[in-house]
This record gives sequence, C-alpha cells and structure tokens, in this order.
Amino acid sequence: MAEILGLGLSHYPPLSTPDAQMAGILRMTLKDPGIPAERKLAQNWAPAMQAEWGDDQGVAAAAVHRAALVEQFRRVRAALDDFKPDVVLIWGDDQYENFKEDIIPPFTVCAYDDMDLYPWRHAQGSSMMANGKANAWGEGPDMHYRLKGRRDIGKYLTSGLLDAGFDMAYAYKPLHHESLAHAFANAILYLDYDRKGWDYPTLTVPINCYGRKVISARGFLTNVDDKLDLDPPGPSPARCMDMGAATARILRDSPWRVALIASSSWSHAFLCDRTSRLCPDTPSDRVLYRALVEQNHGVWRGNTTEDFENAGQQELLNWCPLLGAMGELGASLSWSNFVETHVFNSNKVFAIYQPA
Repeated sequence: MAEILGLGLSHYPPLSTPDAQMAGILRMTLKDPGIPAERKLAQNWAPAMQAEWGDDQGVAAAAVHRAALVEQFRRVRAALDDFKPDVVLIWGDDQYENFKEDIIPPFTVCAYDDMDLYPWRHAQGSSMMANGKANAWGEGPDMHYRLKGRRDIGKYLTSGLLDAGFDMAYAYKPLHHESLAHAFANAILYLDYDRKGWDYPTLTVPINCYGRKVISARGFLTNVDDKLDLDPPGPSPARCMDMGAATARILRDSPWRVALIASSSWSHAFLCDRTSRLCPDTPSDRVLYRALVEQNHGVWRGNTTEDFENAGQQELLNWCPLLGAMGELGASLSWSNFVETHVFNSNKVFAIYQPA
C-alpha cells in the first residue's frame, strides 16, 4: 500500500513579479471602459480595500502580501520534504498555453520524460511573465530546472483511470508549450522560493478549468463589454472530485509514495462580474473554505459549473480532485490557512493533509 500526502497552494502569477507590479491585474481592470466609473473610484471601495490600495496603488501592501504567501509556501515545502515522495502529481489549469484550438481535453496526464524547464524563457501571456519581464528573483532567461519525469507512473495512472471509466487523455511530450504551463511551473518556483532546488520527479495533470473562456478569452483578461463566442464548459466540480477519488484509489495500490498537489488561487477578480471584476468573491470563497476545514465535501460536490463561474472560481476545479482524493483516503486536514486580499486579484488558500 502506498502512502499519499495531500497539499494545496496557489500559483498566483504576480508573485513572480516585483512588488511594484503585483497589483497589475487591478490596474488593467481599472482601464476597462465597461465598468461604471463610480465603481472604479477608490473612495467608493470597502475600507479594507482602500487601505490595501493605499496611496501607492498597492506597492507597500504587496510586500506584506508576498511575505504572507512565502511563509505558507515554506510550510508546505517543509511538509513535502519531510514526506520524501517518489513522485509529485500536480493538478492545475492550462490557460491557452499547451492546449489551444486543435484540442481542449477535460483532463490530461502529462507523462513527460525528463525536460529542461526555463520558467522565464518559456513564459507565455497568461503567466504575466512573457517578453522578458523582470521577475522577483532577478533571474535571467538561462535559469532552469532539469525536471525529472516518471512516464511509468503516468502510464500506470492513466491505465487505471481508463479502467475506472474516465476517458483520460495523456501525452508524452508538450504540444504548444515548450515545457509546463504556469499553473505547474509556478507551483515549483514558489515551493522552491528559497532556491533549494527541485529534485522530485513530477507529473502534471492539466484540467480544463477555463471552459467557456479557454479559447474565447484565451484563458485570461477581457473587457466587460467584449462579445465572446463562448466555448463548451469544462468538467463539473463533482466530476473533478470523482477523478481525484479514483486517482487516490489507483495510487494507493501502487508501490510509490505520492504527493498530490492542488495548484490554484481561489476566486479571481478578473473573472467575477458580480464584483465588477475589481476584487475576489470573498464570501463565496469563505463558504467553501469553511467546508474544506470542516471536511464537508458535500458542499463542494453540490456546486455546479455555473456556481464556480459566477464567483470567478473556475480554477477551484484544481482543488476538487484533491478534496475527492483526501475524502477517498479518509485523510485528515492537519493545517490550512486563508490569505485574504482585495487588490491582489485572488484569495489564496494553503492546506496540508496527514499522509494516508
């Protein structure tokens, strides 16, 4: 019987940027002509949002937000290092990076061989780090990881999921991306924030979180009044939870120690029309966070695709497999934290489950 560790974290792209750029998504949103002018005035915002924005458009608050996030990443990395996995499996979204008009699979096991991951050289638009932008570490385009793959484990998992009734896509090499989409690259960058290195063999499992906006909006920002030819939806929260539960069953019967990681922030301001795309839907996030802490997975299972879309929570589909897996294993939540923000696009949640 294998031992399985569950972890949850954020891959928040602006954390890769210097503090002065961290509120860049809100600055771009404030230029949207479709948002009512009165909603854009800082004096009309909630006091906590005004305080975070300050008189410098969030620059001072960015340092505080960064420190809070880095503390969480260090704690999650310590749990990972203590566990010493044979393989790390990351669930994350693909924002029009590796999968584009020619194929949009609901789920894919990327059973890649060893590869060179150049995070700054390979960056694409939705990572917010393309075109040689400065990064928080001051690293150049030659910085890279020699990322270890485990094709054998990827094939084992894919075969098991197909046998379990999941029509799982798989790939042995990238399609439109030279290495990994930012949901996966950033998870590694942030877990290695202190640049200790990353020697863990890694499997990535992209989920079509952006669904109706993956091609029509290219998985990123649009203006409120843009007329989009919406795409079909992504998989439902319940289906993602079922896929995670099946993953846990399959890997539980394997000989490997496996770390399962959910990689995403929670509600995204730029996806949430009911907050005028200015701030996250914190009340909706809090409802799901309470359910996570209480391990009331039925609340998550009861959400529909439309519920997640209305709250800007599309990327929470990456957390659904983790909850499904932990529920299947009966794993206990040993620690979690909710990092709230108003101007830095998304609330961030971190979690560690007892190995099961």
